[in-house]
Amino acid sequence: MTQTDYKQLARDLDREDPLAPFRQRFTFPDSINGLDPVYLCGNSLGLQPKDAIEYVNEVQDAWARYAVRGHFHGTRPWTRYHSLATPGFAALTGAQHREVIAMNALTVNLQLLLSAFYRPSANRYKILIESAAFPSDRFAVESQLRAHDIDPAEALIEWPLNSQTRRLDLDALQCILEADGDRISLLLLPGIQYYSGEVLPMAEIVRLAHKYGCLVGFDLAHAIGNIPLEMHDWGADFAAWCSYKYLNAGPGAVGGAFVHTRHLDRLHDGQLLGWWGNDQGSRFQMGRDFDPAPGIEAWQLSNPPILALAPLIASLNLFAEAGLDALFAKSRRLTDFLASLLHSEAAHDVRIITPEQARGCQLSLTVTNPKLEPKAFFASLEAQNVIVDWREPDVIRVAPAPLYNSFGDVAEFVSRLRHALDTQSA
Repeated sequence: MTQTDYKQLARDLDREDPLAPFRQRFTFPDSINGLDPVYLCGNSLGLQPKDAIEYVNEVQDAWARYAVRGHFHGTRPWTRYHSLATPGFAALTGAQHREVIAMNALTVNLQLLLSAFYRPSANRYKILIESAAFPSDRFAVESQLRAHDIDPAEALIEWPLNSQTRRLDLDALQCILEADGDRISLLLLPGIQYYSGEVLPMAEIVRLAHKYGCLVGFDLAHAIGNIPLEMHDWGADFAAWCSYKYLNAGPGAVGGAFVHTRHLDRLHDGQLLGWWGNDQGSRFQMGRDFDPAPGIEAWQLSNPPILALAPLIASLNLFAEAGLDALFAKSRRLTDFLASLLHSEAAHDVRIITPEQARGCQLSLTVTNPKLEPKAFFASLEAQNVIVDWREPDVIRVAPAPLYNSFGDVAEFVSRLRHALDTQSA
């Protein structure tokens, strides 16, 4: 297929796309040297929804107009502002409303959840993670072990990547659980492996772990807003996520947490408490005894940063307007289109390591052309205003997000990639 052919095909696909108008509701980065940006980096930071400015300004105006009374007055009073995220979070995670909350940041939430759910005993004290876990998850787990005077070198079990496929084989996990399941307290695993883009079989992982009496928590940073999730029905014990990637809530935005309903309505040993987790009806009575709010709201510690929550609410409203079924269907079409063009235009130069039947919208690529130095090749993409990301030691991650990316973006990416390949390998 010639460049003219696939760019025309992209234009045709964009004309047929019912979600195409949403692209105009986001702000794209600046042009560089006359080249418009090709932004395929929503797996790292989502673009700014234009509505976010309106929502932030609304909070600023309420602050100016009401001052402290803004907690209870105005269009969206601040005391319950976090609850505006609840319907969106519930829909995106497949959870009940009482199981999800907007609060804190991802690793803070993981630490809070681990503090409650990791209750080691003499016989069951180990934690299982994947061998290529995101560093923050590893650090959180190691610090929890040390807090209980347990040596991570002895108690941290790793589910290894297959050296050939770079995948996490479920059979290998089952072997670990068969051998050590009665000593494992919990598993902390990603919904999507950040490096390879592989979607993990979360329902099967939960089933296996519970068979051996282990709890299961998920880091959904790369999964929420990317793939359909059913946290409640799958029976996961807990989960946490950030909202600055596919949820487009801005850098360092407020994250979220899930606790399955079977664990709610009671306080856990080790559960950390704060004033904002006290029931709203008695919170301002300033009592000495903790009166837990219903559901997961009891897990809140402090009042949330309203200015940082506002962009999240704006973005979640866009997800609701677009419809999750339509978004996930478009995501699959975009990624299939990208994979098809890479196979036809660059099969001898780059390899997709993300498994076709277990992926969201991220494709992880490795450079296979021996004439190319991978980091120099990545730099040549950046010089053409292609915004994707690099992960050591050798992966380029490309993620067309269905809310704002187009088939034209995909075609232009492949065109500029082909130009970089020709230039670098000449």
